[in-house]
Amino acid sequence: MKATTKVNLLFSSFSMLLVFVGCKNEAKTGTDPTSSTATEVVEKQGQAFIEDDGSTPNVLQIAIGSPDHTTLVAAVQAAGLENALVNAGPLMVFAPTNAAFEALPEGTVGNLLKPENKEALANILKHHVTAGNYSKDFLKKFKKLGQANDQNTTVEVKGEDVYVGGAKILASIKAGNGIVHVVDKVIIPPTEE
Repeated sequence: MKATTKVNLLFSSFSMLLVFVGCKNEAKTGTDPTSSTATEVVEKQGQAFIEDDGSTPNVLQIAIGSPDHTTLVAAVQAAGLENALVNAGPLMVFAPTNAAFEALPEGTVGNLLKPENKEALANILKHHVTAGNYSKDFLKKFKKLGQANDQNTTVEVKGEDVYVGGAKILASIKAGNGIVHVVDKVIIPPTEE
């Protein structure tokens, strides 16, 4: 390709970019930056809030859509981990049900949801996430898993049941970026000595 052709192509591309940006900026005039819509955009940033009706739901969307995981979703939001759960993965999320959170000692969930406990909450939630996309049957081959909080958790097989960190897998749902294993307990990370 000749140098003049490259320059013309580059100039054309640059001109089209300027027109596109100019049109986009023109469309923004007249919006009230103090409106609630502008505030929502600022608060909900990142790939966790991109709407996509055409693909398989990711692990976060599956949790949000489940009436049995409202406490888990509230915890994920309080810990600020929404964007981590929509990464390309693959991610294996062990998702405790609302009943699993209710089984914790009284006041535990409320205490963890406080802003000053955000780090401890994030550590617990990351202990429910593993890199990979393994079915319940494939997990039977493991003795332990390395979790996203850099700690390990055990895998036990009892008959046909699989337990991860003492939590029984009740169901499994394939996600666009991995798999969600519904579990009956909150998996508490081991305390470091």
